[in-house]
Amino acid sequence: MTEPIRVLVVEDDPVAADAHLLYVGRVPGFRTVGKAHTGAEARRMLDRMPVDLLLLDLHLPDVHGLQLARTLRAAGYHADVIAVTSARDLAVVREGVSLGVVQYVLKPFTFPTLRDRLVRYAEFRGTAGEASGQDEVDRALATLRAPGPSALPKGLSAPTLARVREALRGAEEGLTAAGVGGSVGISRITARRYLEHLVETGRAGRSPLYGQVGRPELVYRWIRSR
Repeated sequence: MTEPIRVLVVEDDPVAADAHLLYVGRVPGFRTVGKAHTGAEARRMLDRMPVDLLLLDLHLPDVHGLQLARTLRAAGYHADVIAVTSARDLAVVREGVSLGVVQYVLKPFTFPTLRDRLVRYAEFRGTAGEASGQDEVDRALATLRAPGPSALPKGLSAPTLARVREALRGAEEGLTAAGVGGSVGISRITARRYLEHLVETGRAGRSPLYGQVGRPELVYRWIRSR
């Protein structure tokens, strides 16, 4: 099973920090590892534990969030950053791109807003392997940038969808729902729900598998860019 994405919340307001911890904990595939109220405290926590993603307030009492991100990059830390800020300065946005800031969330925000950013980040993080062309690269980046709420149906999680997608991409001859379920570690019925979502969104195709007794089983194949 894929390990959850480990998130460190860096926020100087204790009430907001607790709210962010609660929000992150409600998104499948993510796990909070702690909270820090200053840049120095965040640095100490990163020295003690592995972190995949920082939910980083840009206005900390001891350092600007982007300066902290720059310092962390120089020190060899590789955690990605979702920046949390009330500022709407696009110059700050541009600066953050080179420092590992993958998303921005403007204060005040609601749980659905943060959930959408986290889901898109998980989808992007789940992409792996060599892209077959420019279109596939563009689609991977679009998972981070596309506006609007998450298109995932209720009950589907982005980390599991990413694992299903990669299992299918790696199978040149295609896979059945049972095959995907066995590869990913989920039930055949659950695997079929994810596979049907990929079909509905144009990422996969399906065809019947003949030559067996009874109702033919469906084989799903990843649709590769030309």
